Amino acid sequence: MFQRLLICTDFVDGLQRLVDFVPSLSESGIKQVVFLHVVSLSGDQAVPRADEKEINAARDRLSAAKTNVPEGVEVHIEVQVGQQIERILSTASTYKSDIILLGTQSRSLLTEKLFGSTTIALCNRAKIPLMVFRPQLLSTYTVEELDLRCRHLFRYFLIPYDGSKTAEYLVTQIKQRAQNRPPESLQECLLCWVIGEGGRRGVSDLINAEEAKKAEVALEAVKTDLAQLGLTTHHAVLHGERVLEILMAAQEYDISAITLSSDSIGKLVELSVPSFAGELLRRSWHPIIYFPQ
Repeated sequence: MFQRLLICTDFVDGLQRLVDFVPSLSESGIKQVVFLHVVSLSGDQAVPRADEKEINAARDRLSAAKTNVPEGVEVHIEVQVGQQIERILSTASTYKSDIILLGTQSRSLLTEKLFGSTTIALCNRAKIPLMVFRPQLLSTYTVEELDLRCRHLFRYFLIPYDGSKTAEYLVTQIKQRAQNRPPESLQECLLCWVIGEGGRRGVSDLINAEEAKKAEVALEAVKTDLAQLGLTTHHAVLHGERVLEILMAAQEYDISAITLSSDSIGKLVELSVPSFAGELLRRSWHPIIYFPQ
């Protein structure tokens, strides 16, 4: 599945805790881990400079990742100066990372548009998937819980599917990465098709019943496709508001992450028609793996 992680941390997102869990990450098939912290330039001087003390302190905090490294696993520490998004993209390219891990706070769409979002900007610019965590979640895990989370980082994916081009693209991306995955990596998938409610009672029920039948047929075809890759695949046809139903399904099933893709996230059109992927990124407490188009 994924074997080369770029873990970006600002030391308040909880991801800095993963320096103590490189052996656990290796259990999920990880072969390379890069820890990145970006130090901003100081703007209160005639010539902007980086704080050397801050750089050294960051390097010291991340150095624990290089202790007790399992055989066959590479660990790199990067403390860089500059603009965060550019440094993340550059480091991912240098190390040929195949996924970027980062934390993001829950925020409204309006706040995001006014003040910007590193995560949304990366969704639009990155060429590789992003795995997004809530800092509050990572901060509350005990050591034992975080160890287990690292071992099962990519074990069970929830895949929102509705037969659209975006859904087909998402499944294709997962299939490509599942072909040569380590045995400890992805094992199960849950396909969820959500049918919206609405319309007059009776007429709406008939339409929903027909849509449910079509959804079942489509989901069975995708299940068969994924099963050929050795994946245990389940499916569910749900009724209601799409974002809410996916979030509820994530609670009901023992998933590791919700997978997403989008062709509209972060664009101005979202102000009038919020994207499904954007809303899940802003509202989900489960980890999100976003596949950029």
